[in-house]
Amino acid sequence: MINSVITKMSKTLVILALLPFAGTAYAETKASKETIRVSKATYTQKAPTRGGTGKIYMDREISQVMGHLGAGWLERSEREREERTDLLVKNLELKPNEIVADIGAGSGYFTFRMAKLVPEGKAYAVDISKEMLAIVKGRIGKFKTDNVIPVHGTITDVKLPENSVDCVLIVDAYHEFSHPREMALSILKALKPGGRLVLIEYRLEDPKVPIKRLHKMTQVQSKKEMKAIGFDWKETRHMLPQQHFMVYLKPDPKAKNTPK
Repeated sequence: MINSVITKMSKTLVILALLPFAGTAYAETKASKETIRVSKATYTQKAPTRGGTGKIYMDREISQVMGHLGAGWLERSEREREERTDLLVKNLELKPNEIVADIGAGSGYFTFRMAKLVPEGKAYAVDISKEMLAIVKGRIGKFKTDNVIPVHGTITDVKLPENSVDCVLIVDAYHEFSHPREMALSILKALKPGGRLVLIEYRLEDPKVPIKRLHKMTQVQSKKEMKAIGFDWKETRHMLPQQHFMVYLKPDPKAKNTPK
């Protein structure tokens, strides 16, 4: 009789101990199903065009990704002259104590340039490629730059703290994001209220820009996608020879006259 009672009590304790884990598993399964549901509603698939994935988001085909073998092209000596990257960095108007993030940082071409302008702040180099981040880490040691922080993101998450970043820069990478909606939401979450996203994309409107079609984007398309996420368009500057310099803001409930 005593042994039977002890056995029943032991089983009860085991069940009680497993309840929190069961709840977590249920929540994770439910979240996974929700992600799949949203994904199916957000994206469609067709036969890929040249250089594309066939995945469609808001009437735009997502392009294939340039891998770590393209690092040399990112660091080419003529890039500043061709794209006026010096003007791009200058127009970010960074303050010395700001926290900045270079999303799709690649080899860190812009990360290290931004880091020099925020000596009292931090510059996150976010990329999904471990090979690219290895290049960034090597350059940190080479340049002795202690405010550059490599971050291994995912295809849906930039892995940055919530409400922590003043300025996010994405240069010629957004059009390659396999999950642009999830990534943009992740960026919105990471920005401080009133924080800015500077989106740089080759101008699809200009046939003279010598870049493949799927690696370019119109301003109209960019505005449509960012508005759907919750960003406010502030301005587009026209000082770059080949690219749009588009500025979006995370709405700040406490601020007055927030752009619409």
